[in-house]
Amino acid sequence: MKYVIIIPDGCADYPVESLGGKTPLEAAQTPNMDAIAKRGVVGQSDNVPRHLPAGSEVANMTLFGYDPNRYFTGRAPIEAAAQGIVLGPLDWAIRCNTVTIVDQVMKDFTADHTSNDEAREVLKSVQEAIGNPSLEFTPGVSYRNLLIYRGKESEAIPFSGDSKTSAPHDLTDGPVIDGFPRGPGCDLLSDWMQRSAEVLEDHPVNKKRIAEGRLPISHLWLWGLGKTPTLESFASRFQKTGAMITAVDLLRGLAALVGWDRIEAPGATGYLDTDYASKGRTAVEALSKYDLVCVHIEAPDEASHEGRVEEKVKALEAIDRDIVGPILKALEQYPDHRILITPDHPTPVSTKKHSHGWVPFTVAGSGVHSDASLSYNEVSASHSGLQIPNGWELMPRFMRKEW
Repeated sequence: MKYVIIIPDGCADYPVESLGGKTPLEAAQTPNMDAIAKRGVVGQSDNVPRHLPAGSEVANMTLFGYDPNRYFTGRAPIEAAAQGIVLGPLDWAIRCNTVTIVDQVMKDFTADHTSNDEAREVLKSVQEAIGNPSLEFTPGVSYRNLLIYRGKESEAIPFSGDSKTSAPHDLTDGPVIDGFPRGPGCDLLSDWMQRSAEVLEDHPVNKKRIAEGRLPISHLWLWGLGKTPTLESFASRFQKTGAMITAVDLLRGLAALVGWDRIEAPGATGYLDTDYASKGRTAVEALSKYDLVCVHIEAPDEASHEGRVEEKVKALEAIDRDIVGPILKALEQYPDHRILITPDHPTPVSTKKHSHGWVPFTVAGSGVHSDASLSYNEVSASHSGLQIPNGWELMPRFMRKEW
């Protein structure tokens, strides 16, 4: 049996007035996703418990079939796993965004999509200024970076499970005053963030950016801290091999933690300019080598964070045309197969933020009996009657059970 999972990140949404009261998924031309719905079933899952962050870190752990109430420890340690960073029992990983804050408002949680080189220079300068040997500022991709805190037996660890932080993308266009860290270690995190602002105020990188008419990088925003989770391997749970295709370290990290191989698609950027067709080709090639291939596409989520509804529609249409279409054709050569389309969480363009709530999914293939659905979107899913309130139960059902 071959399995394919396609995750259009954050594609679930609310009706949008400019789209005639339709959601972006309803408005988009997605004949291939609709074909899957017609052949199989459409339903809803709730992937993020209300007491946990409404983000991809929890939602995708859920989609992989792992109960986040048991396994989730924070976003940053998952991304550390993507970079092969080993955390000891006293070590903590902390997500480190380059951001632009203007008059105490989160103007841009990406700092105008900081380049890798800019991030590397900025992190090096902040590392030198703080001068704490326990801290390792580690570049990632664009604005997505890490801070590693190396704990010592001789010193009390300042953080705990009660340390609370706010994702900068959830503060977009809003005040940051209530978004600063809270709980154990909050004074340290806040101090490091303030120190970064002092270093960046007259930094050469910012002088160049301002001269070019770009926003400056005003702060390093620290959030999502945690220790490495321990996840049972996917192969031991389901006796299947898996591969992940993504441009985002979070998904690379989750794949590493569950034992999937990670395959890089040329031209994949994790943004709206990603090479969708390359992801489709890479997935088709991977089908011959793995039992399960998962394709994650960040573009719909990025469009929502920027409030660009038309770009979100275009991204969904590109996913359908360049990824879902070629994969469906390739699956024809495998008599036994299943395919699942599902976002991780809603990201409404109206709020520009991740949200808790139901997301639509559709499943088709071997052993899946049609429920007579005609299309794949939030409305058809809400009318289907198939609801999975504990989203982590969707994967076992997809892998093992009849529908």
